[in-house]
Amino acid sequence: MPDQLEAMPTDWQRALAVVAHPDDLEYGAAAAIASWIDGGRGVSYLLVSRGEAGIATMEPARAAPVREREQRASAATVGVSSVEFLDHPDGVIEYGPALRRDIAAAVRRHRPELIVTLNHRDTFGGTAWNTPDHKAVGRAALDAAADAGNRWIFTDLEEQGLQPWGGTRWVAVAASPEPTHAVDAEAGMERAVHSLLEHRAYIEALTDADPETYVRDFMSWATGTAAARFGDRPAVAFELFPR
Repeated sequence: MPDQLEAMPTDWQRALAVVAHPDDLEYGAAAAIASWIDGGRGVSYLLVSRGEAGIATMEPARAAPVREREQRASAATVGVSSVEFLDHPDGVIEYGPALRRDIAAAVRRHRPELIVTLNHRDTFGGTAWNTPDHKAVGRAALDAAADAGNRWIFTDLEEQGLQPWGGTRWVAVAASPEPTHAVDAEAGMERAVHSLLEHRAYIEALTDADPETYVRDFMSWATGTAAARFGDRPAVAFELFPR
């Protein structure tokens, strides 16, 4: 892991963010996404589940539409209008060909140069254990970047008019314990705060703290952890995998 984080590449126009649950992108990466959109780039969201098992006080059938609405409002806060859901079951998302195929299909549709996903490693660093859903989706997103370009894998996609796409140049993994690159978070910070606040039902079930205090404290911590390795600037850190 390098002592200093490099600046993320900027010579691209389209990104696809692929994560397991509503709120996964808002816990940090949204500040980078807001800045990218400010720069004229296009970013689309792909949610593998609707997060229906994420609120202990709300049954999944009620939670799913609530979390979907919150995610769409959250995305709009940073300028993202394209939000898709795959409906894999929250909490028991399985890594395997079915998940890879669904993500590869989205990659073929959106044809991104950059894919953004969440930490696929066992921990967030130290003893902070990662969840099975995050690990499954992060790993599948890394694999699907290659699957999307191979016409002999998931051949039914081409039959449906989804032509192979081998133009993905990088996969950027947010919240990795082994970051290599970063994006200055300052310009997008306020919108990132409001994007996480849009997940109000989730946050109010998660903590008794005032939602705005909770979100601002978290965002300050999350973007501050990378600052010492990125010119003492608040930053969103990524582990970048060239394709």
